[in-house]
Amino acid sequence: MKNVTVYGPGCKRCETPEAMVGDAESRPGVEVEVVKVIDANSIAMAGVMSAPGVSVDGRLVHAGGLPDAAKLDNWLSA
Repeated sequence: MKNVTVYGPGCKRCETPEAMVGDAESRPGVEVEVVKVIDANSIAMAGVMSAPGVSVDGRLVHAGGLPDAAKLDNWLSA
């Protein structure tokens, strides 16, 4: 199981990565637990300087803009 954290203040653009993770979770063999962080201080402490941000198993893998779907699949299946 992968622990995924999505960082963002709650805007539509920041909700999209969370939906992308949910879509990926519906694929066979992909199990994720998603946490959403909207607190600005917590976002900054995670190293996210441009939202949305995504971390997988505690490692920040993306910040700023929407992640590429293929890269997201790789992060979740690795």
